[in-house]
Amino acid sequence: MKVILLENIKRIGSIGEVIEVKRGFARNYLIANKKALYASKQNITEVEKIKSELSKKDSEKKQLAKSLFEKINKKQYNVKKLSTENNELYGSVKPTEISKLILNEDKVNIKPSTIQPITEIKSLGKFKVKINLHSEVDAEIVVNVESSDTIQ
Repeated sequence: MKVILLENIKRIGSIGEVIEVKRGFARNYLIANKKALYASKQNITEVEKIKSELSKKDSEKKQLAKSLFEKINKKQYNVKKLSTENNELYGSVKPTEISKLILNEDKVNIKPSTIQPITEIKSLGKFKVKINLHSEVDAEIVVNVESSDTIQ
């Protein structure tokens, strides 16, 4: 299915580009989230007209992402979790929990869907976590998992 992108999307394309994607991806993600339009002749001419406006919006989003990047990049966040004697956690640290940590400490609201732990956080220690703020801006933080209690 051919669609026209309304914003820059990492590993897919840039604003105004007509791309071929799978039907489900187009319907369920790109079009549902207003990131693309069906590639009809009418839509193509419409996007050409508003391309500069879309580019301006994208650069504003990029500036916002850069300001968030300055606030949180390379920071360390501590979380206390229940653990066993051999330093394994009961459960794991999920992106929603990391999002709440950042909100509580830095008053920065980050969607859990943009948070990608490099490895699954299931034990005590320090873990690197990537945060995709924009298609061109990625921050990296460190989550330090400490033991709140040990259960035998």
